[in-house]
Amino acid sequence: MPRIREFLTIGALPAGPLSAITDVPGVRVGHASLREGDLRTGVTAVLPHGGSLYRQKVAAAGAVLNGYGKSVGLMQIEELGSVESPILLTSTLNVPRVADALITYMIGQDSEIGVKETVNPVVLECFDGYLSDARARAVGEDHVLAAIAGAQEGSVEVGCAGAGVGMRCLGFKSGIGTASRVLMEHGFRLGVLVVPNFGFPGDLVVDGVAVGRELTTVAQPSERGSCVFVVATDAPLSALDLRRVAWRCFMGMARTGAISGHTSGDLAVAFSTNPRQEPQGRDALNLLFRAAVEASEEAILDALFSAETTEGRDGRTMPALPIPETMDILRRHGRRNHAHC
Repeated sequence: MPRIREFLTIGALPAGPLSAITDVPGVRVGHASLREGDLRTGVTAVLPHGGSLYRQKVAAAGAVLNGYGKSVGLMQIEELGSVESPILLTSTLNVPRVADALITYMIGQDSEIGVKETVNPVVLECFDGYLSDARARAVGEDHVLAAIAGAQEGSVEVGCAGAGVGMRCLGFKSGIGTASRVLMEHGFRLGVLVVPNFGFPGDLVVDGVAVGRELTTVAQPSERGSCVFVVATDAPLSALDLRRVAWRCFMGMARTGAISGHTSGDLAVAFSTNPRQEPQGRDALNLLFRAAVEASEEAILDALFSAETTEGRDGRTMPALPIPETMDILRRHGRRNHAHC
């Protein structure tokens, strides 16, 4: 499946070798996808490292632009500034079941959970009910355990996978997207994984060009939210600075044409894999902020470029972004930084 970086270079900072959240060493991603009958749904797991997250917590922070969401675990992240479980992404009505399954997984990992201490499962969501039978709440323990067990370093499956199977964005089929940036001067890496599920047909912006206004594809129903981001970095950031980084995701989202509508749940969780927490100077912070903006913008476009036309429940179909037409529009507007020029 194509990725945005095969056609366009987004932003000024260099991408990592995979342009994926897994360019941050140690980060792992896994999916479980459901594509049967009226189901177009799934779950995606992001693991900050391969060890015991409960014993080796990572510094973390969240940001909420518009709180129309049903997520679990954000309150403790806000209070304590750390993450102690895999971060799971799924469909809205699956959140309680996915959280329960994640607790089961965590109990199996550590005998102190439920005896000496509790555990904070982290689950973020977008609604895939246009293409999937959301009332079935079909994502269960087996899928959660499979996504976690299958999480690996290296290439990330993007497009219609895991939590992205049933998502749509800005009038087209969406899915999982990812991107990364390398801060050469400081040696830091920052990666983003996103589930974009927002926006109005015609609003799509690609590399600063309002291509949605010119695409001839028949407009699809507007999505009623949302967008969830997971940000990873190996920079030794405190929870305070990670929160500042997380907020920059929404600037990248705006660059693609988002307005964060009334019923949009727009959330971000950022974590650092570095066990140290050190104050960063102005130059390093500005580069990290730029990296978060650029990687978020690219990751959303990556989800659109890599998704496939999908037929879901009740015969509903969401078309994939027409890449040749999109590239023709970009060429007419003077964009020449794509692979085929």
